[in-house]
Amino acid sequence: MSAGARLPGTPMPMHYWPGAGGVLLAGDSWGNPCGPLVLLQHGGGQTRHAWKGAGRTLGAAGYYAVAFDARGHGDSDWAAEGAYGQDAMVDDLRCVVAALGGRRPALVGASMGGGTSLVAVGEDHIDATALVMVDIGPRVEAEGIDNIQAFMSLKPEGFRSLDEVADAIATYQPQRPRPASLDGLAKNVRLGTDGLYHWHWDPRFRPSRHDLQKRHERLEACSRRLGLPTLLVRGGLSDVLSEEGAQEFLQLCPHAQYVNVTGAGHMVAGDRNDVFGTAVIAFLAQALPVGGTPRQPPRALQPHHEGPTGDLKDVP
Repeated sequence: MSAGARLPGTPMPMHYWPGAGGVLLAGDSWGNPCGPLVLLQHGGGQTRHAWKGAGRTLGAAGYYAVAFDARGHGDSDWAAEGAYGQDAMVDDLRCVVAALGGRRPALVGASMGGGTSLVAVGEDHIDATALVMVDIGPRVEAEGIDNIQAFMSLKPEGFRSLDEVADAIATYQPQRPRPASLDGLAKNVRLGTDGLYHWHWDPRFRPSRHDLQKRHERLEACSRRLGLPTLLVRGGLSDVLSEEGAQEFLQLCPHAQYVNVTGAGHMVAGDRNDVFGTAVIAFLAQALPVGGTPRQPPRALQPHHEGPTGDLKDVP
């Protein structure tokens, strides 16, 4: 199933890969396929298009950047029985890594995608070279989750025009200027048989406040086990990952580096792609240099060891 017909001008996926349980996953790539592999995973309610700017930046720097639509999002299949739990997402990630030849990837994940990446590494499902978590950690703010839920629940009956879609996005992301042209919104919605515009995701997918404590415990355990080079990027205006939540993660993973992007909300890459791309390239240049060997963390920074705190930076 899907949300409806693709609108004219919506970019077609460059690739399709088999996911878990027969779900077909759509993806794009940038850069030289022989370069170090960087897998980009978007947040709930987003698509692979959220990484277009970052993907191009990584590709130009010599990396092979790959982004794919999570199950139930964008051009990927909807999951039978509404299977959108974290374990299913991790299984999909494993399938994509296998389809790309089983190479060790650097994982870059925003929000939902960051949680998937953290579990995949922390529970030894993926042997990654580096981890970048974007505005997500074990501790998240319930109010921020409520705001995402409210946005994704807007107009379940559909939108009458792209202007209405733009109004909804502007309400959720007031820090972003409203686009002069609405053409770019075509990739965010589908046209239903009812003549109305519907979000590109399966309506059975919903972020939820339920079991936040259980989620916290799982991601906290995963954070303690991280031994690979790790970067946490927070949006300074985020209502999902607070500064306290970021500091909690840095206590759990003392060797992690930290960048706080002022002026960016929860969708950091979309709000400040220039700053985000620069920070990630600088981190990967150390952890996963193009043409070099992935840096292994010092023995003193293996999981469960108390090491030095990471570099703390505010980026205007």
